[in-house]
Amino acid sequence: MSRDSRPRRSALLLGVGLDAADGHRRMTRGRDFVLVGGSRDTHGEMQERAMRFDQELGRRGKRLADVSSAEELRDIAGAAGF
Repeated sequence: MSRDSRPRRSALLLGVGLDAADGHRRMTRGRDFVLVGGSRDTHGEMQERAMRFDQELGRRGKRLADVSSAEELRDIAGAAGF
């Protein structure tokens, strides 16, 4: 199978907050992530972490689908402050 005929890999970081009690529906989409739910504080924290993770991927010139191993994923997460 040629490289062009292979299906593209895709990956997505999903964050779900379960502590919203104020009736607001929060959702944030990024290049490689989707965040849903949570209180204002929880959703804000998820946004901060997802952005740091995305920035670290960008520094490495990668998208989440390009990460080749669990070890590399842990390294990126660690560099992003997780």
